[in-house]
Amino acid sequence: MDYDPTQYDGSAPYYLRGRPAYSAELADLLRAELDLDGHGTLVDVGAGPGPVALTLGPLFERIVVVEPDPGMLAEARRNLAGYDADFVRATAEELPGLGLPPARAVAFGQSFHRVDRIAVAEAVHDLLDPGGALLLIGHDPSRPPADAGPGEPPIPHDEIRDLVMRYTGGELRSGGRAVADYVPERFEVTLARTRFGVPRIVHAPGRTDIVRDVDGVVAGVLSMSYAAPGLLGHRLDAFVADLCALLHEHSPSGRFWDWPGDTEILIARKA
Repeated sequence: MDYDPTQYDGSAPYYLRGRPAYSAELADLLRAELDLDGHGTLVDVGAGPGPVALTLGPLFERIVVVEPDPGMLAEARRNLAGYDADFVRATAEELPGLGLPPARAVAFGQSFHRVDRIAVAEAVHDLLDPGGALLLIGHDPSRPPADAGPGEPPIPHDEIRDLVMRYTGGELRSGGRAVADYVPERFEVTLARTRFGVPRIVHAPGRTDIVRDVDGVVAGVLSMSYAAPGLLGHRLDAFVADLCALLHEHSPSGRFWDWPGDTEILIARKA
């Protein structure tokens, strides 16, 4: 899959502030699942500003951050300043030529859908230590929350997407391509066709206490490729004004419950 360098144009500063965090239990779950003990290398591919590396970094001796977007990579350098980490500007498809050390785990946090999946999975298989794991980490909003949340209204995601489409020509776009063009095949089906075979799927309970103000919701929207500041261009200020008006209509207090869903992890082990 060809990499589009415009897909996150201007989004990097908004990402960590606007995106909901993974489960608070993610690190403990993977420590137990993979018997992690602070040794070995974690390779975080399509790392963005580093949310996966920040969460899992303490479980490893070394981190390698692989990210093609220069803005995201710069944010990752700042966020991971206290870690033993290397930063490589590259796409997932370039993994075989990077000369990386063998890895105990290779993680994709909400980024595997953007790659040439079979080729990249096979490249990861070659990179892993025996017994190492490919980790595909994301949110599963289909799973109901454990409780009713903090009492604030939910973020009106459907209305926000309608607003985005009014500003982007009637469809959701990621850089130069339509979001709908991404391969719909479920990851476990894809991985079953690789040397990994069928992965194990586990869930960690999502965070039910995330409350955002209007600026936080706006940051979350601008962190998405389909609403990247570069994509909106000269209409960015007008879009943000309309978005803020929409949000105030839904919550006069300007506060919203952000329920991302449970954290889903596909674990594919190398024999």
